[in-house]
Amino acid sequence: MNDLYAPYELSDALAQRLQAMPKVEIHVHLEGATDADTVWGMAKRNGVALPAASLDEWRAFYEFRDFDHFIQVYMSAAACMQTVDDFIAMTESFIQRQAQQNVRYCEVFLSASLLLDKIPEDELIDAFIEGARSGEEKYGTRVAFIPDIGRNLPDTRFRVLDFVLKGQDRGAFIGLGLGGAEVGFPPEMFTDVYDEAARHGLHLVAHAGETEGPASIWGALRSLHAERIGHGVRALDDDTLVDYLRETQIPLEVSPKSNYRLKVVPTDQPHPIRELVDRGVYVTVNSDDPPMFSTRLNDEYLLLAQQGFSWGELWQLNLNGLEATFLNDADKAAYRAEWAAWAQTAL
Repeated sequence: MNDLYAPYELSDALAQRLQAMPKVEIHVHLEGATDADTVWGMAKRNGVALPAASLDEWRAFYEFRDFDHFIQVYMSAAACMQTVDDFIAMTESFIQRQAQQNVRYCEVFLSASLLLDKIPEDELIDAFIEGARSGEEKYGTRVAFIPDIGRNLPDTRFRVLDFVLKGQDRGAFIGLGLGGAEVGFPPEMFTDVYDEAARHGLHLVAHAGETEGPASIWGALRSLHAERIGHGVRALDDDTLVDYLRETQIPLEVSPKSNYRLKVVPTDQPHPIRELVDRGVYVTVNSDDPPMFSTRLNDEYLLLAQQGFSWGELWQLNLNGLEATFLNDADKAAYRAEWAAWAQTAL
């Protein structure tokens, strides 16, 4: 998209530095990171009908009218992903694209509510383990997975938890998430499954404050005890919530281009990440569903640079992402050392 608010000129030197910068990403969906052409190929191979008569029409279908249209596209795409080979290939391809941007580590959402009836759960877990292993071996980027519950499919919530616990036992899954349509599906509907997930030591995250207001974020914090909030930009509608987020430093997983594409933020206005940062809220930068929103993680940083963020601010946002991961202390320390060494040569 070239029509986003971007009043500042981007220097070649800064663009090159942002490309070379070692990064992490903590809010990206594997299914949504699979491009339209690949989904079309899977649909043909697996005999799945799409709401488009041609590949060009399917690509055009990605021009989202609103959040509900996005959910329609996302679920249509996810329906095409059917086999072990699909999931292995998707994971490897995702890791390759992340590595090309110097993304060193990712925590990746899986839309588990849409996956569970496709192939046996053990085979599905095997596929993600194999894709992550082979992708890291080939490209050097690590991934960890956070399966999530589709809000609009609340009856799947305990099946998803059982799936996550199986993957946790095998070292594949690190947490439980909550995604999908916020409207009509408040966090409080999922308190029971989150309480059980916490009892098993899973990390807890939840999408909130994207298409719904502060009440959704409060619900994710108070009822679900979420350790991070996906999106969260509507926190700015409630000064008390902003104060709470500043005091607790609970990370927000912000995805600027996603917010623009889904009309959460008008395209002719600066992204509210600016105000969140200025008010001391803990913010990270992410791409959400990159090909669906015509973006990559690099592009998110480039856009913020064009909206006036300095190199120092962008580097700090990147450091925020590292500290907000669920990596253990030793792994974080290793990445900190790697990044500090890079930063000394980058300036």
